[in-house]
Amino acid sequence: MKIIERDYLKTLTRVIGTPDIKVITGVRRSGKSTLLTNLKEHIAKEITNANIIHIDFNNIQFEGLQEYHKLNDYIESHYISNAQNFLLIDEVQMCQGFEKAINSLHNSQKYDIFITGSNAFLLGNDLATLFAGRVFPVEIFPFSFKEFLSYEHSKMDQYKMFDRYVINGGFAGSYIYNDLPEKRRYISEIYDTLIIRDIEQKYGIQNPTLLQKIGDFLLDNISRTTTGRSITNILNSEGAETNNKTVGSYLSYFTNAYAFYKIKRYDVEGKEYLRSQDKYYLVDHTIRTSKLGAKNINTGNIYENIVAIELLRRGYNVYVGTLRGKEIDFVAEKDSEKLYFQVSYDITSEETFNRETTSLLSIKDAYPKYLIAHTHEPEWTFEGIKIIDIADWLTQE
Repeated sequence: MKIIERDYLKTLTRVIGTPDIKVITGVRRSGKSTLLTNLKEHIAKEITNANIIHIDFNNIQFEGLQEYHKLNDYIESHYISNAQNFLLIDEVQMCQGFEKAINSLHNSQKYDIFITGSNAFLLGNDLATLFAGRVFPVEIFPFSFKEFLSYEHSKMDQYKMFDRYVINGGFAGSYIYNDLPEKRRYISEIYDTLIIRDIEQKYGIQNPTLLQKIGDFLLDNISRTTTGRSITNILNSEGAETNNKTVGSYLSYFTNAYAFYKIKRYDVEGKEYLRSQDKYYLVDHTIRTSKLGAKNINTGNIYENIVAIELLRRGYNVYVGTLRGKEIDFVAEKDSEKLYFQVSYDITSEETFNRETTSLLSIKDAYPKYLIAHTHEPEWTFEGIKIIDIADWLTQE
């Protein structure tokens, strides 16, 4: 399998030497272990007095360290006093009580610590309480379209390559399979045996069938407004006895596992968040087709999902905008920057074009507005709105 250098490595190298515990998080099979290996290679090449202590709990060689006292003793025995000591641990959750060892080692101020772990055991909202010291989280996603292009290194034009990306998605482990059914089986197993299993283990799920049903509902309704109450009503009508509290908990488990991202609704005019009717987006759109098949698929919703994840990947805070009964697909904010987006598959019909642009034109501030679609044309402007092909937008800096 080919290896490409991802931008996440630049992020990690920038924080070398800081006192934080660097925690690499993200969905399973998104490349956390490979990133840690790339970091190890970078340190060995660039830092002459580096002492790298690398523990990979996927390797049976380190099976004897799966208890925090033994882990601590092993690391301390490999410390070199006149060197710059780096501690790299992959799948740290496989050590029972790992947080006690990490906190103690961090408190000693002798190690530059980088760790990865299962998505269910190193949750972003748990890190502050799990580790007593400061934490620098780096959340990674499956391959972006730009990374897909870099990996494939094809002479095919990027519009055709984007069509391939829609089919193949960003789980690089699936690229080694030539047949589409094999690719989809690989991605389906990520969801079933890694994401679902992690959730069941982390939260002690007593009703795995209900968990599966809620997951299937989210998969089938990506990019659509969803409420816990509506899911509860549908499940009860199908004979699955549940309640709003249980459904709400299960929804949070899926987002905690980085399988789905909940995007809240935001009143653009009133500048306040709305409590109901959130949208859920998949970490990688191909999980949907791998689990449910391509029948009745809405390509526009897939495009919207791809744009949502790309905005998150680029570090934006993302919301679904509402303005006097109209919906703006995304309001994206980062520092002092604000962007508005509408996403559509086909805007060749006048009706669709008018519908998509009307929502953006109703916004009276001067922040940039984009209509992203499958145009296969150079970028152009309509009354201040930038009309851009989705493949072009995904490859922009």
